[in-house]
Amino acid sequence: MLRRHLLVAGAAAALPLPAFAQGAPIKVTIATGVDPSFAPYYVAKQGGIFERNGLDVTVNTGPSGSAMVAFLIGNQINSAYGAEQAGVSAHLVDPNVVAVCEGTALLRWISVLGRNITSMDQLKGKRVGVARGTGSETFWLSVVSKLNLNPADYTIVNVEAPEMVAALERGNIDAFAVWEPWPTRAMRAIPNTHVLVSNESIQIVRNFVYMNKGWAQQNGEATQRLMRSLVQAQEMCTNNQAEAAALVARFLRQDRAFVQELMTKVAYKMDLTADSVANIQLAIDQLRGMNRLSKEVTPREVIWSGPLSQVAPDRVKI
Repeated sequence: MLRRHLLVAGAAAALPLPAFAQGAPIKVTIATGVDPSFAPYYVAKQGGIFERNGLDVTVNTGPSGSAMVAFLIGNQINSAYGAEQAGVSAHLVDPNVVAVCEGTALLRWISVLGRNITSMDQLKGKRVGVARGTGSETFWLSVVSKLNLNPADYTIVNVEAPEMVAALERGNIDAFAVWEPWPTRAMRAIPNTHVLVSNESIQIVRNFVYMNKGWAQQNGEATQRLMRSLVQAQEMCTNNQAEAAALVARFLRQDRAFVQELMTKVAYKMDLTADSVANIQLAIDQLRGMNRLSKEVTPREVIWSGPLSQVAPDRVKI
C-alpha cells in the first residue's frame, strides 16, 4: 500500500477559520484510491481544509478506493472513500463499517473497453478484466443485467484497476470494465481500443464516504470536524473546479488539464438521498446473486446518517 504523508498547502481563502481549530489538531487516518473521483479527500488535505478544521489527517492511498474500505474493519483506519459493494462487504464482516454520506456520483466515468473489438456482440467468448469487490464489478454486473447478457459467454479475469491497461496491451485480457482515468489512458496508449458501453446508459455508480462507527461515536468532535471538512471540500470541487483540479493534480502528481477534464465527468455530492439508498440496495442484491451475502442486511443498517445530520442536516434526504 502506498502511503503518502503530505504537508498542508495554503488554506482556501473562501473558507472561514473555525474557532475550535485553534487548539491542538486531532489526528485522523483516512484512505482511498488514486483518481479524481475521490477529489474531496485530496482537496481537503492539499488545500488545508482539514487543518483549518483542527485535524491532522494522514491520507493513505491504494489500488482503488474500494480496496481501502476493508481497512475500516477493526478500525485500522478511521474513514475510507469507495464504491457501494465494498462498503456492504466490509459491513458484513464488521457492522461498525458504515456509509456516512454519498461522496461522488460517477456520471460518465466507467466503461467497458475492448481491444480490436468494436461492439458488445464481439465481446462474447473473450476475457474481461474486472476488479472484484469494487465499482468495476458492480458496473460489469449491471451491464450484464441491463443488456440481458449471458454471464457464461465471458471469462472474467480479476485484475486490479492500475494493472488493466498493461494487461490489455500484453494481451492477457481482451477488454476491461473500469473507471477513469484508465479508459482514457488505454485509448491514448493502445491502438484500436474502443469504448463498447459506458455507464451513462447503464447505471450511475456511486462512491461513498465510510467510517468506523465505533470510532466515530467515541470521537464525536473529530467526526464532526471530518464531516465539516468534506462538505467544504465538496463545495470547492463543485464551485471552484479549476482551483480544486490544481490541488488534485498536485496530490496525484498528474497533469492538471487531464485532471480537470476528468472532474467534469462526475458530480461531487456529500449528501444522502433516495439514490444513495437505491445503490446500496443494488450492491446488496448483487452480492446475494453471487452468493457473497453472508447474512441478510438492509441499507438502513449500512447507512448511518448521524454524522452528516450533525453538520449539514439539509443534505440528509432519506
